[in-house]
Amino acid sequence: MKLQRKNRVRALAVGALAVSGALALTACGSDDTSASGGTGTSAAPASIKCEGTGKLRASGSSAQKNAMDVWVQNYAGACKGTEINYQPTGSGAGITTFLQGQTAFAGSDSALKPEEVAKSQKICKGGQAINLPMVGGPIAVGYNVPGVDNLVLDAPTLAKIFDSEITNWNDPAIKKLNPGASLPDLKIQAFHRSDDSGTTDNFTKYLKGAAPDAWKHEPAKTWDGKGGQAASGSAGVSSQVKQTSGAISYFELSYATAGKIPMVKINTGAKAPVDATVDNASKAIAEAKQVGKGDDLALQLNYATKAEGAYPITLVTYEIACDKGNKAATLPATKSFLTYIASKDGQAALKDLGYAPLPTEIADKVRKTVATLA
Repeated sequence: MKLQRKNRVRALAVGALAVSGALALTACGSDDTSASGGTGTSAAPASIKCEGTGKLRASGSSAQKNAMDVWVQNYAGACKGTEINYQPTGSGAGITTFLQGQTAFAGSDSALKPEEVAKSQKICKGGQAINLPMVGGPIAVGYNVPGVDNLVLDAPTLAKIFDSEITNWNDPAIKKLNPGASLPDLKIQAFHRSDDSGTTDNFTKYLKGAAPDAWKHEPAKTWDGKGGQAASGSAGVSSQVKQTSGAISYFELSYATAGKIPMVKINTGAKAPVDATVDNASKAIAEAKQVGKGDDLALQLNYATKAEGAYPITLVTYEIACDKGNKAATLPATKSFLTYIASKDGQAALKDLGYAPLPTEIADKVRKTVATLA
C-alpha cells in the first residue's frame, strides 16, 4: 500500500522521521562502538510481544545509539530469553556487515543505494533489502567559540568552513551574518567523521543541495572535504567540539543537548534564522518525497527548503532489513523487536532523547511491513 502524497505530507508534518537502528541477528546490518544489551529494570511496555529467543546482533548508525540503548533495555527487560547486542559502528560499516550476512538488519542514516540493494539479493534469498524509517531529527552544527553564545551561519559559509576556505572565526563572511557578535581572532577547528557515516552523507547532501557553488564535492558517507580533523562516531566529533576551543562539527541533536554544546542557527533565506529543534526539523521533513517502491519507504529530503521555521539539515534513519530470506532461527525475534520500536510505546521513549517520533501513518506502515518479513 503506497502513501498518497497528501497523506504523506500531512503525516510527516506531525514529526521528524529518522533514527537509524540496527540489531542484528543472523540473517539479512548501522554508526559508534559500544555494545548494548542487558536487563531492563523498569516495567516493560505492554506493546512488547516476545517472540523467539537467543542472541540478536546488530550494528550501524551511531545517530540512533541513544534511542537504541533505551529500546534494548526495555525489550530485554520484557523478553528475558533474548540478548540484544547493538554495535554503533557507523552506517557504512553497518551496511557492509549486513551485506556480508552477519546481522539480521542494519541501521543507516541514508537509504540503500541501488548497487547495495542488488548485493542484498545474495543475502535475502528470494527477496531484497528494504528501508524502514524509524526515527527522524535534525543534524546539529555544534561549536565552541569563547564569548559567542549566539551564532548564525548559512550554507555557503558552512561549506567554506568545512572545505578549509574560511579558517578563522573573525572572517568577514561570518561577521556579516553576526553583526552584533564579538567574534574572536581564533583559528577554526573543523571536525568531520573518520568513519563512513550516514550523518556525513546527509550533512554533505545539505551542503551540496543548498550551496552547490561553494561545495564542489559529491555527497557521500565518506568525508571528501579538504583539511579539517577527524574523529570516530557522533560521540567522537561531539566530544572534540566540547573540549576544543574554536571547534565546529555536525552530529545529531541528542549529542548536542547531552553535552550542552551551543548550536548554530541556520540562515535559510527565511525571515529568521532557524534553530536545530525537533519541531523545526519536522517542518523540513514535511516536504520529503517517498521514493521507495512498494514496502520500501525510502524518502527524499529537500535540503534547500526556505519554508519559515524549517530546519534544513535533517536526517531520516532507517532500519535495513530483508523483505524475504531471513533466517528462520532469528526471524521471530527480529520482527518482535522491530514491531516494538515502531510501536506507540517505542516511539514515545524517544521524546526525551531529542528524537522525533514517527508520524502515526508512517509508524502504521512500518509495523505492517515488518509483519510481512519472511
